[in-house]
Amino acid sequence: MKDNAYWFNYGIELEDGQRTRFHIALNPLTLTMMPASPAPYPSWTQLSYQQCTCCPLSCQTHLYCPIAINITELVDRFKDILSHKNCVVVCETVDRTYSKRTSAMEGLTSVFGIVMATSNCPVMNFLKPMARFHLPFASVEETTARSTSLFLLGQYFEYKKGRVNGFDFDNLEKSYARVQRVNEGLLARIRSLGNRDADKNAIITLHSISQFLSMEIDFSLTTIAHLFERGSDA
Repeated sequence: MKDNAYWFNYGIELEDGQRTRFHIALNPLTLTMMPASPAPYPSWTQLSYQQCTCCPLSCQTHLYCPIAINITELVDRFKDILSHKNCVVVCETVDRTYSKRTSAMEGLTSVFGIVMATSNCPVMNFLKPMARFHLPFASVEETTARSTSLFLLGQYFEYKKGRVNGFDFDNLEKSYARVQRVNEGLLARIRSLGNRDADKNAIITLHSISQFLSMEIDFSLTTIAHLFERGSDA
């Protein structure tokens, strides 16, 4: 791993004392996650296995789903852990450390989120800038603020290059609608794995967040609009 890579160290300690760590490193130029597990990969990671309906990749050029191979280790470690099991999750980054006493599902959701955004899946690549400023355990309100703000910043850079003429959320809505379909595809892949539900529920939580954001975006923004209202004496 290069010293200038962006990295995130997740540590999860369950209430029974079981501990596990997961390291995520991003290429500083492409913001693509460096492979977490070496080949060979299990059969369920092959692109042709429950391939997402919106996937633009071809099985002739890509043997594996880029997200599936990066979540292999997570799925293997947590496939038999109940999602409501209490744990302490610590996320160390270059700049600071976050921690929270929470459920296994929320801890896994935070890890899954950044892995899915940075695995070089063409549908998810628009989330890479947000992954660079990863916020563990983000609420829906925080995710709404971060995703829309960074999307508008990206639109500004496109505007400066003459590639767009204005600013709207149409493309963001469409992008999150495709994210839903990726979440559904990944859930289909791991439904048959394990006896419990922590990994499956983590994907379901991400799906619910993307579903919220793919609604009419003006409606979603009403939850934070009051933060920008100025008082009469301002």
